[in-house]
Amino acid sequence: MTMAETGDAPRKGLRNGLLDNAPFLVACAMLTLIVVIYGTRQTGVFTLDELNLNTTAAMTLMLAATGQTIVLLRGGINLSIGGMISLGTVIVATRFGDSAGSVILWSGLVLLLGIAVGVANGLLISIFRLQPFLVTLATWSILNGVAMIILPSDGGRVPGWWLGFGYLQFLGLSSTVWMLIALLIFWAWFMAARPGITIKATGSNEKSAFLSGVSILRVNALTYGLSGFFAAAAALYLTTQTGAGSPTIGRDYILPSVAAAVIGGTSLFGGRGHLAGTIIGAYILTLIGNLVFILRVSSYWQPVASGVILLIAVLASAIAEKAARKQAA
Repeated sequence: MTMAETGDAPRKGLRNGLLDNAPFLVACAMLTLIVVIYGTRQTGVFTLDELNLNTTAAMTLMLAATGQTIVLLRGGINLSIGGMISLGTVIVATRFGDSAGSVILWSGLVLLLGIAVGVANGLLISIFRLQPFLVTLATWSILNGVAMIILPSDGGRVPGWWLGFGYLQFLGLSSTVWMLIALLIFWAWFMAARPGITIKATGSNEKSAFLSGVSILRVNALTYGLSGFFAAAAALYLTTQTGAGSPTIGRDYILPSVAAAVIGGTSLFGGRGHLAGTIIGAYILTLIGNLVFILRVSSYWQPVASGVILLIAVLASAIAEKAARKQAA
């Protein structure tokens, strides 16, 4: 190898690294820009109180998007999180009593239901080789219908102390910030453990993973089971904010959960993504609403801004995918 080639190697590595992480870097830049603009129009933005408030507002989306990120890493998609969130809030609002024992029991049952629905999705996709989009669309419809049967319109109630969960504080940080820290710790462990490695590898190249002895059925059951768990967790958390159940509220988190993951750099084709980017994407989508309000423009501009940001993220992802293919070739 010549001296010139030796000198070019670090530069090529740096360039490839920047291209591979282009979507994540773009998301970081967008969040920085939004925060700076927000900070120039609003006082107290760069404080722990503001961090606590924004994290509390974004936590439902963060939980739903965590499950969606796991599925996208596998190369799938999960629309049924909308139905699970709706059904979960309805169960909470109609079954929770005032006792802690009842709350713990039904919370556990909601989480188990989320896992069971997710595993069922994974098994249907694997055994019958069905498209994840169609399977989870059907499951979403079923769950949404059951939610409507249980509670035809918004209502129900939860214990008063349940409503205060998101505003509890320890060391100046709200319970939701601690939840976020726990999520990031879980992700660091998960992606270093065999299940996470297997999911990511299967999403990158299913055929190679299968030939290496990976059970696609188990991977799908685990992937969608985890996604169902996080959707159920999102439902539980959402009721601490709304204090009621809604048979339709879950639909508000289906596309945003995908958007948060994609904005943060998760590939729609599987094999690439991380939770830090998804969290940034969730913050971006949440802060856009605040920014629109602060700038005193019509709320109709919020979906326009979200769409533009998503389009930029998709373009950055396409650049990264193209660079990865060229590097592999």
